[in-house]
Amino acid sequence: MEKNSKNFVCISNYFKGSDFLISLKNEGNKVFLVTSEKLRHKPWPFDHIDEVFYMEGQDIDWNLEHLLLGVSNLMKSTPIDAVVALDDFDVEKATYLRENLRIDGMGQTTGRYFRDKLAMRMRAKSCGISNPQFCSLFNDHDINHFADTVAAPWVLKPRSEASATGIIKVYDKESLWMHINEMGNNRFKYLVEQFRPGDVYHCDSLISDGKIIFSITSRYLATPMEISQGGGIFRSVNVPYNSSDDKEIKKVNEQVIKGFGLKHGAAHSEYIKCKDDGKIYFLETSSRVGGAHLAEMVAAASGINLWTEWAKIENALVKGLKYTLPKAKKEYAGIVLTLSKFENPDLSSFSDDEVCFRVPLEYHAGLIVNSDKHEKVLELLDNYAERLVRDFATVAAQAEVKNLH
Repeated sequence: MEKNSKNFVCISNYFKGSDFLISLKNEGNKVFLVTSEKLRHKPWPFDHIDEVFYMEGQDIDWNLEHLLLGVSNLMKSTPIDAVVALDDFDVEKATYLRENLRIDGMGQTTGRYFRDKLAMRMRAKSCGISNPQFCSLFNDHDINHFADTVAAPWVLKPRSEASATGIIKVYDKESLWMHINEMGNNRFKYLVEQFRPGDVYHCDSLISDGKIIFSITSRYLATPMEISQGGGIFRSVNVPYNSSDDKEIKKVNEQVIKGFGLKHGAAHSEYIKCKDDGKIYFLETSSRVGGAHLAEMVAAASGINLWTEWAKIENALVKGLKYTLPKAKKEYAGIVLTLSKFENPDLSSFSDDEVCFRVPLEYHAGLIVNSDKHEKVLELLDNYAERLVRDFATVAAQAEVKNLH
């Protein structure tokens, strides 16, 4: 191992981030992975990982005391230079380890801004960032005041679930209280906010020394909430560069990253352009690379691999080096993805030259297309969505949220 090698503990309860692990190892570091026992047989890049530790449980079911004990035992022989969370559900685990073991990086208070949707709303409001109107579920009078003064519909959101999981849309005060009462003692784990119809965008960023050094704006052609609630085809495409939407969303994104205190790493943030007033509102953010193969879409459009560059930022930070972003290209890419009724769908009929990636997941049918013309990407996504609906798509019932932070 070279002299400037550092020791990284990477945490992931989901099979993702292989490029991150590979990049860290290629920078001459020692890489430890902590993941779930259920992921033991996934094709992790084991030749780029020095040791893997497996935890019982799933997502939020990990025993944090056991995790702390395991990492502290590792530290008896191996000093840990950094702890990195690769998925949403791992942010709390990483901040818990850092706080207890006094390892540099994001602590538990800042970590909540990137996991707890109520903390996000309150932080954005305090920073003067436009939010949908919202209310915690702590106090009955506050809830009644919200319902009497903020026009329906509203959405009830779990504070610490990922993406659109567990969101309930309600249309009147009676239904709102029915759902709140059903939550019983768990109601404090939710918030309610006004539903604002509009186009939903995501901005995927890399941050170094507290500054955004790369970002790309994309628009969901069908929102994650629409898909999780009613099924359908997931589609996203990056928007024209320097368009008004691109400029306005990047402006708000800078306010979010600075106001929320993210100093280094990757961020996936979502915004809505409301139909009634045309303004951009902050929806939510996360301190990780976007899921659903959005990283591959970003790479196709820009040439920037978010996982690889994030690892290089972490490597430079720990070693006191200067990080330099590779030159990005400005092309266009889009993804179309659906659950498939076939385990391994045959997508060979999608043979256009613009196809640059085929989603490798079982029971999924999806492709990424790339072109220097935005219109061509939109045309292909529309065409492919129709074909996927006709020949491959199926719908799975949304799982009930039973475990909440």
